[in-house]
Amino acid sequence: MTLSPARVPASGVRRLTTTLYGYSFLDDFVLLYPVYALLFADTGLSLWQISSLFALWSITGVVLEVPSGAWADTVSRRRLLWIGPLLTAVGFALWVVVPSYWAFAVGFVLWGAGGALGSGALEALVYDELDRVGAAGRYAGVMGRARAARLLGTVSSIGLAAPVFARGGYAAVGAASFAACVLTAAVATRFPEHRVRPETGDGSWATTLRTGLAEVRRDHSVRGALLLVPAVAAVWGALDEYTPLLVRDIGVAEATVPYLIMLIWAGVTLGSLLTGPAERLGTTGLAALLAGSALALAAGATARSLAGVALVSLAFAGFQLAEVLADVRLQHRIEESRRATLTSVASLGTELATVATFGTYALLGTDAAHSTVFAILAIPYLVTALALTRSRAATARP
Repeated sequence: MTLSPARVPASGVRRLTTTLYGYSFLDDFVLLYPVYALLFADTGLSLWQISSLFALWSITGVVLEVPSGAWADTVSRRRLLWIGPLLTAVGFALWVVVPSYWAFAVGFVLWGAGGALGSGALEALVYDELDRVGAAGRYAGVMGRARAARLLGTVSSIGLAAPVFARGGYAAVGAASFAACVLTAAVATRFPEHRVRPETGDGSWATTLRTGLAEVRRDHSVRGALLLVPAVAAVWGALDEYTPLLVRDIGVAEATVPYLIMLIWAGVTLGSLLTGPAERLGTTGLAALLAGSALALAAGATARSLAGVALVSLAFAGFQLAEVLADVRLQHRIEESRRATLTSVASLGTELATVATFGTYALLGTDAAHSTVFAILAIPYLVTALALTRSRAATARP
């Protein structure tokens, strides 16, 4: 039977989005999240050893981010999306079967490699498949709901970790995390992929990387969209790690802190769900969103009250929304054959800027309160908003 043109896009989008939301939820449904630091400490690792493991994890992602993105433009992106979770599953198995420093180190390398394989490849596959059925305009809303699914996976795993750990210890949460990774890989095999991989000279990922970077140098609109991603994503992504300290400083009981953190992440989830309608904001609207979110962050952090926490939640919602919109701008400006490559370059920029933010926070936090540091780190968003406004004015000028 021949399907009508109206039904082909609908069925194609439905299969893609259903797979994407399931993949996103399971990819962050890791019960080891809230307890793996405890596992390291209980194994006898020192604070220096634990810190070195986190550093190794970050370094792995930085080193592999761009090469894996270029690779995703030369091989099947779907294949990378199911290989990545299997690498992570092996790492988690090592942690609970042979807990030791070197097992943890290998596990973090595998986890970092698995994450790098999916970074860039996922966004590129989703955009190109939507574009194939004439639905590229829905990319913002689709990716916003995917991020909400990830947040739901994280929150669900944190909620389940305590009872599972109480009944079975590290072995139980490790087994659950391993199973979630295997399920993630299984779901990834259902991603549709109709891309015809182009010939790029010698066909290597290095050639793809060179041509992608050449496009960045040649096209200022691509360059601006690429730089916007880390400018939006890095600072608030780093500040998230310090929100428990900020919340505790308002004087609430320790047991209340997790609930207020949940309030903040409820705002982030809301921001993810609003990305579809917000795509119509344009450059001026995005600048206003960043400026308003920055002011809400500064006011909320310095208020040192429950109302202030609500403002921080509102700010994070705005930043999450702006982060997805920045990704949308980038996807609209790059070509299919280099989509994963340049998306990974943007992710690398975000990683590096996030590390720089950690260092800045540590430097400022030596003599200043957490509320003050949060307020100071809202300034880069005002600068980005001003840059967007000037860019929009320059474009409109005859």
